[in-house]
Amino acid sequence: MFDLKLSILEEYAPFFVSGTLLTIKLSVVAIVAGFFLGLFLALARISRRKWLSLPAACFIESIRGTPLLLQILITYFGVVPLIMRKPDGVLAAVLALSINAGAYIAETIRGGILATDPGQMEAASALGLTRWQSMRYVILPQAIHSVIPALGNSFVSLIKDSSLASVIATPELMYWANAANAQYYRVWETFITTALIYLFLTVVTSRILGKLEKSH
Repeated sequence: MFDLKLSILEEYAPFFVSGTLLTIKLSVVAIVAGFFLGLFLALARISRRKWLSLPAACFIESIRGTPLLLQILITYFGVVPLIMRKPDGVLAAVLALSINAGAYIAETIRGGILATDPGQMEAASALGLTRWQSMRYVILPQAIHSVIPALGNSFVSLIKDSSLASVIATPELMYWANAANAQYYRVWETFITTALIYLFLTVVTSRILGKLEKSH
């Protein structure tokens, strides 16, 4: 007979709240850091200088071509110990999520730049602007504006992808869902509740981003 033990939810409610807050923090920090990393990588990849474009292309393809879970594990067990003595799950999660987001955002921004009318660059050059000034003041603003919906989708995906940080004991939402299930072996009270929280976060975020797009 199907039954719900609300006592489990009452016991783990504080942990679900703290886990949800950490999930939001991880996602926000990673999307902001990923945006700036992606912007740098996009500009490096379209550069005429091979020493910039080639490493950027290799880095982007390496990140996009490997699983995020593997990147999180490498960051946690390999990269973070180079920075500090003891592995830090939160730091590793932020680094891995930011780098992963940066690689995908780089291609999004690059696509926006390439989709911009080439005549814009020619017109800027005719006005006496250098290639960098033309990119900064003319091309980039248009490119970024055109890819705002795609950047919003990246943020929504990042909220869900942050659940992979649970494998390195980062106390985000999925970590506490696994902890509750391991203690009580109750799927409905743990995983379904967690799924509803993720659904709420992604739906609300999508609605907010949709309104921001329309306002612009």
